[in-house]
Amino acid sequence: MAGVVTTTLPLRLVVAVLLAFLATTASASAPAKSNMSSSSSCRRLFSFGDSLIDTGNFIHYSKAPGSVSRSPYGETFFGRPTGRWSDGRLIVDFIVERLGFPYWPAYLQAKSRATKGDFRYGANFAVASGTALNQLLFRKKHLNVDQITPYSLGIQIGWFKKVLAAIASTDEQRREIMESSLFLVGEIGANDYNHPFFQNRTLGFVRPLVPRVIRSIALSVEALIKLGARNIYVPGIFPMGCVPRYLYFYRGGEPGDYDSAGCLRWLNGLTADNNRMLKGRLRELGRAHPGVSITYVDYYNEVLSLITNPAVNGVGDGLHACCGGGGPYNANLTLHCSDPWVVPCPDPAKYVSWDGLHMTEAMYKIMARGMLDGPFAKPSIMSKYNHS
Repeated sequence: MAGVVTTTLPLRLVVAVLLAFLATTASASAPAKSNMSSSSSCRRLFSFGDSLIDTGNFIHYSKAPGSVSRSPYGETFFGRPTGRWSDGRLIVDFIVERLGFPYWPAYLQAKSRATKGDFRYGANFAVASGTALNQLLFRKKHLNVDQITPYSLGIQIGWFKKVLAAIASTDEQRREIMESSLFLVGEIGANDYNHPFFQNRTLGFVRPLVPRVIRSIALSVEALIKLGARNIYVPGIFPMGCVPRYLYFYRGGEPGDYDSAGCLRWLNGLTADNNRMLKGRLRELGRAHPGVSITYVDYYNEVLSLITNPAVNGVGDGLHACCGGGGPYNANLTLHCSDPWVVPCPDPAKYVSWDGLHMTEAMYKIMARGMLDGPFAKPSIMSKYNHS
């Protein structure tokens, strides 16, 4: 019997060691399960916001979409108007390209045929003229709401919940979708200030809206977290004081009203206050939800750097609209891009502003790159995901 024990024991040990080695090797080579806050594959992108990233919601529901439905909108890339408020692609288009997705549908374009296939790569809920605060608040403040979409950020979050219910029938499916998706919340908030300002309201009227805007954005981010989101990017507002339409609207000010770049100092101050409060609130949310990656995207400094040093990125004009109605900053408020007699500039890529309020495809490409590769989002999107 001693001989049997001596013969079989080493064999069992060899088998055990071999199995342990194989198990260790397999676990080391297999991708680890994660909550998507570390490097992995992004399977869907869901975005919320306004005309900076609206790829067709406004043009789909509006009975009078106006200039965005006519040439030269879309001319640079698509060769026709698509509902994008630019000469070509928007920030989200460059993001989905980099992630390897097709151009996914705007929600209102897809919902009539809402199947799982329509939202295979996510959906875009952003709507032009969209606000963080709801339309009713502006009505109560005696603003004309004809140009304010009812589809505010809260409504857009509600749309997402409907999509999630349609594509995920079980808790496990919902968890997988939420953890493997990227969420872009914004830019949102600029229109909450645009609408009052362009209706001749004062800075004293607008400034108290800032904390309410930040609270609305934070509530929407929290709603996504409660549903299981793990990767959320939240852009701040670009420098509104450098927007040609504002420069035209408030033209003729005192020299002290402008900074060294020629932008409205007081309006950029409001924008900076908004972004400072947003960053602070996002930090609080990050501390409250340590398993979730919440990243602030610095549109303000990214755009300002292009306006103050345009030649660095091949931009020739930072303060004039490419496609406008003439006058100071080529931003006459009575004529708009695509109106008769309005001729766009020969090379939109040399401009920051497309139509006096929205930006050119070239500008959006630079902004998207700052989010995808840094340095205006830390961590950058591509540092998280294994896409070429």
